[in-house]
Amino acid sequence: MVGFSMQPYGIQGMLKEGHRHHSGLDEAVLKNIDACKQLSTITLISLGPNGMNKMVINHLDKLFITNDAATIVNELEVQHPAAKILVLAGKAQQEEIGDGANLTISFAGELLQNAEELIRMGLHPSEIISGYTKAINKSVEILEDLVEKSSENMNVRNKDEVILQMRAAVASRQFGQEDKLCPLIAEACIEVCPKNPANFSVDNVRVAKLLGGGLHDSTVVQGMVLKNDAIGTIKRMEKAKLRLLNGVSSKILQNWSILKDLLLCLLGGVDTSATETKGTVLIHNAEQLENYAKTEEAKVEELIKAVAESGAKVIVSGAAVGEMALHFFEHYKLMVLKISSKFELRRFCCTTGAVALSTKPDDLGYIDSISVEEIGGIRVTVVKNEQGGNFVSTIVLRGSTDSILDDLERAVDDGMNTYKFLSRLCRGSRIIPAAAATEIELARKLKEFSFRETGLDQYAIAKFGESFEMVPITLAENAGLNAMEIISSLYAENASGNTKVGIDLEEAICKDVSTMNVWDLYITKYFALKYAADAVCTVLRVDQIIMAKPAGGPRRDPPAGPGMDED
Repeated sequence: MVGFSMQPYGIQGMLKEGHRHHSGLDEAVLKNIDACKQLSTITLISLGPNGMNKMVINHLDKLFITNDAATIVNELEVQHPAAKILVLAGKAQQEEIGDGANLTISFAGELLQNAEELIRMGLHPSEIISGYTKAINKSVEILEDLVEKSSENMNVRNKDEVILQMRAAVASRQFGQEDKLCPLIAEACIEVCPKNPANFSVDNVRVAKLLGGGLHDSTVVQGMVLKNDAIGTIKRMEKAKLRLLNGVSSKILQNWSILKDLLLCLLGGVDTSATETKGTVLIHNAEQLENYAKTEEAKVEELIKAVAESGAKVIVSGAAVGEMALHFFEHYKLMVLKISSKFELRRFCCTTGAVALSTKPDDLGYIDSISVEEIGGIRVTVVKNEQGGNFVSTIVLRGSTDSILDDLERAVDDGMNTYKFLSRLCRGSRIIPAAAATEIELARKLKEFSFRETGLDQYAIAKFGESFEMVPITLAENAGLNAMEIISSLYAENASGNTKVGIDLEEAICKDVSTMNVWDLYITKYFALKYAADAVCTVLRVDQIIMAKPAGGPRRDPPAGPGMDED
């Protein structure tokens, strides 16, 4: 009798052996919700100005101590496919707005937790999705009514108005330091804001982090701060013209006449060049040897002299500077800088107006002053261009540790992105009450809205509104306050008609946010809620998880170490 194997049926017979398949509420929907809840729990405690920091060590053993949700989820390398949807929503919020990633992920987790309760009550995910869709559309309508009318026409060059707009975004990262950070960020952004504010780019505001001192020692420089010393003994120049010399292709150089030979020597920096092919020179006597050496030296001197006569006083090289070339640069009183990063070279060109490797006198850059200074024991080169059409400004941040400086930089980044939206969107300056005042109003209005619905959607709408209570509860708990007392006070004030009452975390009371000058950008809240609702609906729509067989051969165990047997 010949034996035969039974062919599997169903999905087992369709896919390769080794696949995995989960379906139904218990195996797919609830497991996805649980994974997303675990992720949102990590970011939830970091929400708000009193949020706790997380210590994250990534796969490269780099240490991060931060409460920035975007940094946390990026370095965690989340693997669960459903949790990745929340990560992508947070990334989209961070890239689009620059702030609000924590709210997006935490609010999405709260929505999913409430959706789980509804599923266990007997509601189908489709009914929950329908209710959540109605709720988010109603939330957008309520947000429009909460916009402060006086904020729709803002002058992006008015420093006081700009500070007011970015205050909440910076305070969420560095609570208590916003009064020192916001003026620095506003000054740096206004300096580089073009005639058409819509063309503002955050890349034109640079951050230089220097260890030592404190935030009160931080300054704004109209120009660039390079974290390297000048080459040679000349450390300062005033009102100088500047030429950039960096490697280019030989085809471009063949069309140049004045500095062609010199620039051919600058392909690898400011030094004598080595040919691509090897050759032999036959020297018969000492005189020929001396002439050979002098010819090379004279050629370098002649060409560096041509650079000096073109009017340039500062030379910027993209690679190493040879000893012979440096000698002649010193002889002709030329200051030499080395900038190896092509990105820094590009910003340096933007700062000074120079054109790299150009022989035209009109393409020489100009700087008001360039000097080597010592800040906190670190020698830096400060390039200032206060009158020459400056397009780059630098915020010099001071702090005691690298972790503090990294966190300050993230706060600066949030402030700059806020300014970007203020300048680009004609209605991007609209503000709404912060400190949980907006969330309480949304929660109350959505619960009232749910009472007017007749279908099963009303339960999902009510849970959507209840999810907004997560924000005031988290803010209160992170500040060590009694969350239930705060929630009760907020609802009581809101029901009486005052929609601007939020939490004063310093005095531990509920207070009108207009007296505290605590506002959120409407656009930040709008996108955070939309991204969170879209991510939640995407997760709830998944009712099957099908994973094909992983690629590659069988897993191999690591070899046994010395003194260990196969077992």
